[in-house]
Amino acid sequence: QVQLQESGGGLVQAGRSLRLSCTASGVISGVIKTMGWYRQAPGKQRELVALITKDGTRSGTTNYADSVLGRFTISRDHAKKVSLQMNSLKPEDTAVYYCNLQRTVGSELWGQGTQVTVSS
Repeated sequence: QVQLQESGGGLVQAGRSLRLSCTASGVISGVIKTMGWYRQAPGKQRELVALITKDGTRSGTTNYADSVLGRFTISRDHAKKVSLQMNSLKPEDTAVYYCNLQRTVGSELWGQGTQVTVSS
């Protein structure tokens, strides 16, 4: 059974940095199409933060929410691990961050989530 394990959340002051990591364990059916991060703040819908799409290049194609562009960087450390470097954090970045994986065979996968809290 495939699982996504997230790490790196925590409490930081505004302006500081955090790095989140997500590792997929187990045998993944098919091919990974995308890996990325979503977040959900209290009372709000889950939203895309950053995504890497496999496109045949080593780094893949990246997409970011406008709100994090220039501050967050997603990278693929190896085939089953992505990281999210979050710089210049703002209180509005406070949310539970979820790792997501989409593959060519089977349903998409979600991690359990990791809390990120940014104090002002």
